[in-house]
Amino acid sequence: MHVTLTPPLRSVLRTFARLRRSTSGLAIVEFALSAPFLMLLGTYGLESANLAVTTLRLSQISANLADTTSRIGLSSPSALKVIRESDINDAFQGVRIQAGSIPLATKGRVILSSLEQDATAKQYIHWSRCLGKKSYASQYGLAGDGVSHVAGMGATGSEIKAPAGFAVMFVEIVYDYQPLISNKLLGVRQIKTKAAFLVRDNRNLATTSNPQPTTAIVQDCSKDTV
Repeated sequence: MHVTLTPPLRSVLRTFARLRRSTSGLAIVEFALSAPFLMLLGTYGLESANLAVTTLRLSQISANLADTTSRIGLSSPSALKVIRESDINDAFQGVRIQAGSIPLATKGRVILSSLEQDATAKQYIHWSRCLGKKSYASQYGLAGDGVSHVAGMGATGSEIKAPAGFAVMFVEIVYDYQPLISNKLLGVRQIKTKAAFLVRDNRNLATTSNPQPTTAIVQDCSKDTV
């Protein structure tokens, strides 16, 4: 039996036939399917780059602080430079400026230690000064004035040691990484950097100075300082 299609039905069938052969919307469909994956890869790349840049900046901050504090000091009549609390505070102010947008003072901890030799040629941490609200203690020990001896500071087996009559300015930085987008991409990260410089000049190692009447704040590691 011959079936005759009405004009409206023929038009509908021709339209479906054209749609079946058409590829003009293929790119849009492919983009819609791939867009979520491209966005995920893009955000992951941005977060990874931000982590790398932050780590590099903190590494530079630790190196600059160790270098700066190895040079500072006020010349005295005895020809031995005296390091003052105000000098240390100025160096920490440099850390704040260099950190810039990184909330290092509120989300991290900077520990500056003076590694020295005592009268028995053993290594000890003479004094330490800290910056930051994060609760974190140096993994090498506390300032002990010769009471608590250490093998040195740095990686086990290759510790840095101070020569007789000189000090090493050792800096530790620990920072709770603040993500650019979300912690779900890279997980919770903690960045740690270290740096050490030998004191350049002959320095009075007896103590740090805090002259009157401009007594500076002592940024002791027992308290939080920003």
